[in-house]
Amino acid sequence: MRLHPNAKTTPKGRAVLVARVTEGGWSMREAAAASGVSTRTGFKWLARYRAEAASGLADRSSAPHHRPHRTPSRRERWIGKLRAQRLSGPAIASRTGIPRATVGHVLRRQGLGQLPPATPPTPIRRYEREHPGELLHVDTKALGRIAGVGHRIHGDRSTRVRGIGWDHVHVAIDDASRVAYVEVLATAQQSASIAFLARAVAWFAARGVRIQRLMTDNGSAYRSKAFAAACERLGVRHLRTRPYTPRTNGKAERFIQTLLREWAYKKPYRSSARRRCALTHYLRYYNGRRPHTALRGRAPITRLPKAA
Repeated sequence: MRLHPNAKTTPKGRAVLVARVTEGGWSMREAAAASGVSTRTGFKWLARYRAEAASGLADRSSAPHHRPHRTPSRRERWIGKLRAQRLSGPAIASRTGIPRATVGHVLRRQGLGQLPPATPPTPIRRYEREHPGELLHVDTKALGRIAGVGHRIHGDRSTRVRGIGWDHVHVAIDDASRVAYVEVLATAQQSASIAFLARAVAWFAARGVRIQRLMTDNGSAYRSKAFAAACERLGVRHLRTRPYTPRTNGKAERFIQTLLREWAYKKPYRSSARRRCALTHYLRYYNGRRPHTALRGRAPITRLPKAA
């Protein structure tokens, strides 16, 4: 129930007012004054109580009982049928001769203010590998280099520093354990991506995990013959996401969001070097202590065969 912000009584307060008059022997003037309302209002609630008992003390709709200028029901049904044919509000108004504002009011009243998608959304298919190393998700994220506190902190976009370049965050996250390996490199080109993959595979191997499959998007660095040759040397089968379907590599995408929120944009950094230094501490926390909802509150490192 939604009460008017200026209402002096609630159903419970009205019941108290009525009880004081009917059971307590109070006069209406005394009961109304104690409740902070007029005598006329007090008699109104008393009359409703006598006619409808306790239910009469509830709020009633303020909508008028009769609306002589309301759009006829047949026209409202007509508007609804045209909406079912996916016509816009202006198109319905043009076809029916009904004013646009009226069409808009009717559509909102019918819950049709927005057109539903032409096709149903693709159902989300969640998956998780059973053992660490079965699938490694790899992706990159560009971050502007830092030459002082940025506009995300001070809020003044007029003082933004431009032209100082980008850092490229390369991430590798294990599908089963959610353990992550991250580096900040100067580029996301082929050579850097290949070197990062080799170091990531070695890092996981040192923790008892042999990477069997690798999933990336369709970036140029990952489509190159050199990258394919590197995967073959490392004994890793390379899988790529379907074009325009980043959710296929969703674990990497989701980890990047977490990384930005909890590391890159968490606090103001004076320089890119300080931000890189903070990454080491954050990864130690993320892998070793941070509870992960997909792991029932456990830290990712607990799912590896050998702790770092």
